[in-house]
Amino acid sequence: MRYLDEYRDAGLCRSLVESIEKLEPAPTALMEVCGGQTHTIVKYGIDRIIPQQVSLIHGPGCPVCVTPADLIDKACELGSRKDVTLCSFGDMMRVPGTDRDLLTVKSQGGDVRMVYAPLDAVRCAQETPDRQVVFLGVGFETTAPANALAVHYAHTHGVENFSLLAAHVLVPPAMTSILADPDRRVQGFLAAGHVCTIMGYKEYEPIAAEYQVPIVVTGFEPVDLLQGIYMCLKQLKEGRYCVENQYARSVKPDGNVSARDLIQKIFTVVDAEWRGLGTIPRSGFGLNEPYRQYDATLRFGLKPTHKDEETECISGSILTGQKKPDECPAFGITCDPEHPLGAPMVSSEGACAAYYRYRKGQLHQIGSSTAGR
Repeated sequence: MRYLDEYRDAGLCRSLVESIEKLEPAPTALMEVCGGQTHTIVKYGIDRIIPQQVSLIHGPGCPVCVTPADLIDKACELGSRKDVTLCSFGDMMRVPGTDRDLLTVKSQGGDVRMVYAPLDAVRCAQETPDRQVVFLGVGFETTAPANALAVHYAHTHGVENFSLLAAHVLVPPAMTSILADPDRRVQGFLAAGHVCTIMGYKEYEPIAAEYQVPIVVTGFEPVDLLQGIYMCLKQLKEGRYCVENQYARSVKPDGNVSARDLIQKIFTVVDAEWRGLGTIPRSGFGLNEPYRQYDATLRFGLKPTHKDEETECISGSILTGQKKPDECPAFGITCDPEHPLGAPMVSSEGACAAYYRYRKGQLHQIGSSTAGR
């Protein structure tokens, strides 16, 4: 199968591991900025087959995981209202707020619906003109075009009972925040290929130059990640600090120009709150002035909850790469996918969910000759 089997080829993976070993890397910490990459790393044991001195740190690459509890509380408040239908993707249904999640609201009689696309929520609004329909729109730059399209469609078709509760966050400012930490461990990044498919990678170039770190745009299969790791380590070995594109089969320097134009038309850059990282300046999308009538926070006068989050969960330390999931005292004991204490255990892209799924059972290995390395 083109672009799948060849990127899981065991022989090529072994060859890449050997190439990494030949670099004789010094102790190095690389961060992947994508939950999908994290799952591939853990599923196939990539962090266990590369040299031990190379540490892979799992960053804030899961959009569900970095959505603040305050936004979940607002969604739950809306879902509890008699005149509101709250639409959401399925991966947000069990993300905990400060004291409940959307699935609990639904079980208590709230009109909370799972949809497959933001336009489904717009259609729901058209079919139920007597109700307010709100779409919970979260994600990185990857999902922004679809949410922007929903707002644009509602605007052009006069759908006045639709609004967006948005928590879009942007990857480059988060990377900058991590690099600006005086105690940072990160020496290189494996950048998220899907984000760069939309946005391109030119905005990463100033970051690489200012902080003297290699940034390699990387795909999601084992070969992609091993190539990305090799390219990052090779830059460090040669004293180079630039942006390279491993994921060239999908990512272009300028990304998807049509999608970027739509984002720019509908959204404006704003400060944003991240679970685990706090407020990061100019790291999110808010609706532009002509479209602010579709902002659910303004339409319903939603206020911050200012509630304390669960202290037993160490998701903040996990999302910033300070700790790994199996270092959490609650991991697999009081926190599991059926009873999650935090978002990283809920999301299909969460690091805790990946460790629970693959490290609690038999670990998949790439080729018998690499097992146990």
